[in-house]
Amino acid sequence: MKTIQIIDSKNHVGETVKIGAWIANKRSSGKIAFLNLRDGSAFFQGVVVKNEVGEELFDLAKGLNQETSVIITGEIREDTRSKFGYEIGITGIEVVGESQDYPITPKEHGTDFLMDHRHLWLRSSKQHAIMQVRNELIRATYEFFNERNFIKIDPPILTSSAPEGTTELFETDYFGDPAYLSQTGQLYLEAAAMAFGKVFSFGPTFRAEKSKTRRHLTEFWMMEPEMAFVTQEESLEIQEKYVAFMIEKVLENCDYALDVLGRDKELLKKYTVLPFPRISYDEAVELLQQNGFEDITWGDDFGSPHETFIANHYEKPVFILNYPKSMSPFYMKPHPTRDDVVIRADMIAPEGYGEIIGGSERAIGFDYLLEQIEKDGLDRKDYEWYLDLQKYGPVPHSGFGLGLERTVTWVCGIEHVREASPFPRLLHRIYP
Repeated sequence: MKTIQIIDSKNHVGETVKIGAWIANKRSSGKIAFLNLRDGSAFFQGVVVKNEVGEELFDLAKGLNQETSVIITGEIREDTRSKFGYEIGITGIEVVGESQDYPITPKEHGTDFLMDHRHLWLRSSKQHAIMQVRNELIRATYEFFNERNFIKIDPPILTSSAPEGTTELFETDYFGDPAYLSQTGQLYLEAAAMAFGKVFSFGPTFRAEKSKTRRHLTEFWMMEPEMAFVTQEESLEIQEKYVAFMIEKVLENCDYALDVLGRDKELLKKYTVLPFPRISYDEAVELLQQNGFEDITWGDDFGSPHETFIANHYEKPVFILNYPKSMSPFYMKPHPTRDDVVIRADMIAPEGYGEIIGGSERAIGFDYLLEQIEKDGLDRKDYEWYLDLQKYGPVPHSGFGLGLERTVTWVCGIEHVREASPFPRLLHRIYP
């Protein structure tokens, strides 16, 4: 007798198999008990018929508590009434581990309560579906960049310098010297791009900001490519193709998960149609002002209501180009005909999910970068290695960063970015 996972049920119709699972929920109707089973790969229904299994096994099935672990024996059969399409007719149950007073019952619970029990909330069907989508976005990322001959580079998590200033960094002691949890691997990736041409990283990054919004995390995963001999326009084409590719793969491989989440698949398909709209920062400010946003003037950063309006205006992801230099990091290339803006772009997701990608063409020129480093009040000695890139064969190059959790949140159509992270920091209890 084979032991299988629930997800493989379609390959074993008519066979008697074993499955290790947990009781997600149960109900009974007269002489039939229905067990909602999960094993980490999927959820499906187990059916126990009293007349077929006898009173002892039937009573055992009816008495199983939520999250009790079991080994189920039974025959796999099609179930056209369910979205999953299969069920198991149970003929044997072996209890592996008891469960008592499981705190997350089938009733409604508030987000704060669920986040306090995140280690258990992951077991729910919704969270399972979200993690499946997250996994597919990660898998698709590697496929996309590997197919295009990018090399994965792992920048350090502890760094001595700050690409975007130290105000949002977690500082720690590194044998008597200050060090910071990385907010981006970009500067290291620029160095790697000068060695390998096209590189990317995919790892944890940190922001020391106490944000209560549904969009922010203190720890999140970011995908960052850097590309030598690539202009901003070429980078934008790669960005939109990458996002469209990820969504296509989710639609192809996560159909059931999207059903569980109630996600509009036709709407997602619209986000795969390229190119995405492009507007300048100037045009974005003008659009907002023309539509009643009196709180925005040129030189201001966009808030959530502004980004939501802009993306919804175009009904698909939109690039905002050429932001003011005064609100941009030192490493961004200045505009060739304007002193007040840099060659930078953010991709804003529709439906109120905000920025999912930020990128730019990188500045080149030793004297210019040194001037910007000093103007930002950064210590030159921390950036001598970065300035070396300007001494030994500098070339035009571009890059960007995509926040994984915010992208998961958008693709899944869920409200809180914390649901897109397997284990958001327990600090949410202090500052949710």
